[in-house]
Amino acid sequence: WIQPNNILFAINSRIDSIITTIKYISKMPATRFTKLALAAVVTLAAGTNALLTNPVRTVITRDIKTPDPVPQSGIDEAVSLMSTGRMYRYNVKDAESSIVSKCEVEIAEYTGHKYCVALNSCGSAIMLMLKCAGLQPGDEVLSNAFTFGAVPSAIEHAGGKAVYVESDYNHCMDVEDLEKKLVEYPNVKYCLISHMRGKLADMDAVKDACDRHDVILLEDCAHSLGVEWKGTHSGHVGKVAAISAQSYKMINSGEGGFLITDDAEVAAKCAVYAGAYEGLAAKHTTVPGPEVFADLPNQIPNYSLRMSAVSAAIIRPQILTLNERREKYNKRYAFVTEQLVERKGHLLSIPVNTPGMTPVHDSLQFNLNHDITDEQVQKFLDETATHGLPVELFGHKSNARNFINWKFAPADQPLPLTAKMLSRACDVRLPLMWDDEDFEDMVDVLCESLDAALAEDDVMA
Repeated sequence: WIQPNNILFAINSRIDSIITTIKYISKMPATRFTKLALAAVVTLAAGTNALLTNPVRTVITRDIKTPDPVPQSGIDEAVSLMSTGRMYRYNVKDAESSIVSKCEVEIAEYTGHKYCVALNSCGSAIMLMLKCAGLQPGDEVLSNAFTFGAVPSAIEHAGGKAVYVESDYNHCMDVEDLEKKLVEYPNVKYCLISHMRGKLADMDAVKDACDRHDVILLEDCAHSLGVEWKGTHSGHVGKVAAISAQSYKMINSGEGGFLITDDAEVAAKCAVYAGAYEGLAAKHTTVPGPEVFADLPNQIPNYSLRMSAVSAAIIRPQILTLNERREKYNKRYAFVTEQLVERKGHLLSIPVNTPGMTPVHDSLQFNLNHDITDEQVQKFLDETATHGLPVELFGHKSNARNFINWKFAPADQPLPLTAKMLSRACDVRLPLMWDDEDFEDMVDVLCESLDAALAEDDVMA
């Protein structure tokens, strides 16, 4: 016999499945439509047991890792550079002739910063940001407990020691714990805040806390290109910021990064650390004058972390479309989150944007309820992957965003709030190149996978 709860679950699940089937059939040629329509009629006629054991499931065939393509003008400029062989940023007669310098100017104009230095990665930018701000070997650096492993790696690379601040259910640095850590670690001189997945904490409160403790605030804006705080681009509250041009970011050169700042000394040091030896700083546009560089090329090492001209050529046309793409991302994000909350709001929550923040939602995050067991969470992940939508759990034992995996820079005290949040925090990309209909399928796969994960334990979905 079928229990009443199972009947209700079947009805609820089948409504979603029937809608999915109709959408799927409507896209098919007539012959496939006829065959599938007949099969659907037979299945529906077979009764509740058939519905329970043979649900119609949505399957996604698009690649979730699809990166943003390079505009043709960027491809043409990169090919032109390769044809001449002038891919080294300094193999030009002057700054005005440099593709990299032009790219730095355009990035600085977009973010509103005075100085910009192009680098080979955002990890390099973060490491140099710390060194240029004055970090000495062994200095403690406050940083998010929830970020990508490249951030504590950059702290270690610069010679510092990471001290982690809890992250909340909005996936931002927890300001209350920041205050606590500033008191507990009186020798801390730096706070490196990471805007994970483009989510900004209350930056006024963060800056106020740092200022009261004489701590220099630095911003990891790898995920926040295009994101604003109270009408100003992210990266202006702190002394220095870093942005990324890695393949899954808002600008895609495969690898790449930029240090952006209004501090002349920081900009000069960064250019020299990156490889502006002898008089090569003159082939930059967005750096201070020679009086600031002075004897720096002889005083600090050259780490050879420059961006190539090919990377800059690829990036430049993408800067022009940032605002257009931000609008498209946010529109799709609004659709997906509204649908998820409407259909499964009793099982999950969406992180809330901090008031004052203008977002760029190029990916989706949601927190599953803690009533859902660890086993059910894993079942949900398995179901989504099986149906073409691999969902990442930030707290998974293999995830590079889970602080327990940073054995090279381990936490020196428990982080219970972050650990609990990560155990239910899910992450899905929103590929720009997908069609709007693909995001309808994304919602269906997520909802159907939750149904399947919870059904085995007779939980109402």
